[in-house]
Amino acid sequence: MPGPSRVLHSLRQLLRHRALIQSLVARELKARYRASVLGVIWSFLNPLLLLLIYTFVFSVVLPGSPSRQIDHFPLFLFCGILPWTWFSSSLLESANVLVAGGALLRKVLFPAEVLPLVTVFAGLVHFALGLPILIAFILYYRVPITADIAWLPLVVLDQLLLTIGLALIVSSLTVHFRDLRDLLGNVLTLAFFATPIVYPLSLAPEWARPLLALNPFTHLAVAYQEVLVLPGPFSGWPSLITLGVLSLVVCAVGYVVFDRLRDTFAEEV
Repeated sequence: MPGPSRVLHSLRQLLRHRALIQSLVARELKARYRASVLGVIWSFLNPLLLLLIYTFVFSVVLPGSPSRQIDHFPLFLFCGILPWTWFSSSLLESANVLVAGGALLRKVLFPAEVLPLVTVFAGLVHFALGLPILIAFILYYRVPITADIAWLPLVVLDQLLLTIGLALIVSSLTVHFRDLRDLLGNVLTLAFFATPIVYPLSLAPEWARPLLALNPFTHLAVAYQEVLVLPGPFSGWPSLITLGVLSLVVCAVGYVVFDRLRDTFAEEV
């Protein structure tokens, strides 16, 4: 198992490869919209259309509970859907990224950990492009933006570290266990409904709340909701700081697992 000095050395190497990561992220974004008429504009249109759909569904089709419990429920819902889309798509894409990048992995000097990082940072770009749409609708609905929004960068950083750690674990294990990608899709579906995204945490049964608290994304979803749309001061900062420490641990464990399996990637893909 790699020691702390080796982990730190590898992190310094990743900083040296930041230009490569930026280049691959740009290539990934261009490839996603290649041959489309609107191109990168879809990065803005997709979250806009998603928000309009949720507004229609919960205002016209399903105007009952839990939408009655919260003002501007579509905004509340979108605060959870937007980061969840980044999280789930990053993990699903990372499950196949090493297998798809087999030609690169056979190059002796290519840093394999760059590939799952690219999926996470590409998802971060899409998330960042969706935020202005959310902010625009927050202003449209005249939801007050308070000083609590200053917590938003820390929330995003926590999610980034957590997603990177899990992406490293998922990508390295999928090389050896190809069924993991299909299993992961089902696990993420379960995790979505075990996260207070389509319902506020206050509506969950009392007995279920400790179980929901075991889900790291519960704290992220609640933090996004409280910082951006829910009234009152942000009360979840202790959980957010604790989650930050946990995310660092997950990130370190993810790298250890990845590094332990690194030498087997070329022959398995």
